[in-house]
Amino acid sequence: MLIKEGDEKGGSSGHGFPPGCFILRSVTSAGRLLDVASDSVEDGAEIILWPGKDNSLLVGFRRPEALNQVFFMDTSGALCARASGHALDVENGRLVLRHRRPVMHPYPNAYSHPLPRFRYNSATGLLTAEFDYDPEFKSSTAWRAQTFYLTALPRQRPRTLLDGASDALVSAFRGPLSLLGGVAHDLTAAGTDDTFNLREDEVQEQELGEDTEVDDDPARDRPVRVIGLTREEHHQLSHEAWARRRWEVIPLRSTAARSTGLLS
Repeated sequence: MLIKEGDEKGGSSGHGFPPGCFILRSVTSAGRLLDVASDSVEDGAEIILWPGKDNSLLVGFRRPEALNQVFFMDTSGALCARASGHALDVENGRLVLRHRRPVMHPYPNAYSHPLPRFRYNSATGLLTAEFDYDPEFKSSTAWRAQTFYLTALPRQRPRTLLDGASDALVSAFRGPLSLLGGVAHDLTAAGTDDTFNLREDEVQEQELGEDTEVDDDPARDRPVRVIGLTREEHHQLSHEAWARRRWEVIPLRSTAARSTGLLS
């Protein structure tokens, strides 16, 4: 999809994003940037978090492989990827690239629907998505009571045989200790198999304990999700969970300035 002249400069009023191009950096997640996975242009391509590929704040000086981390608001108010020009949509909680589709009835439906409207609050760092329809396309009105936040998810490193051996030792010691001091504290409760029956984003948002915020996976990528919360759930979030919903929008320039033009 070609970017029409003026698209990168249009539609900046009301949504909180700067005019022109910008990058979106997670306040947590080691400063990773929003990134179109594998630089794809395909419909439904996932948007992830990935370490920054270029420090230049000048669009024309950024390496071609770094353009999949650049975004803009087009004249229709859609959040778009600079490399392809395609808009961003929400599919099953995932942020994805979306080719523009014709209206098909009954409208809206999972294939054909209005694009979500993304808004950024520079005072709080929160980035939200607004819908004119149930984003899960169910016969429910519960979504109307929710605010949908773009959320960075932590990811724990995969468990190893050594981890399993450690758990076995803990279990072996826990039995005798319970006879001496009543019911022993369950040191492995946060890692029970029940947690793996939930979607990754559901596990994180349950805030089961400190282990849910561990982010030590050596893989370079991290997932992002658009997660809806009611007002009550909103007030129950931990400080760490709120931090994962905060973003920094960094404008890019088309011409050089006196400053270094480098991302710090």
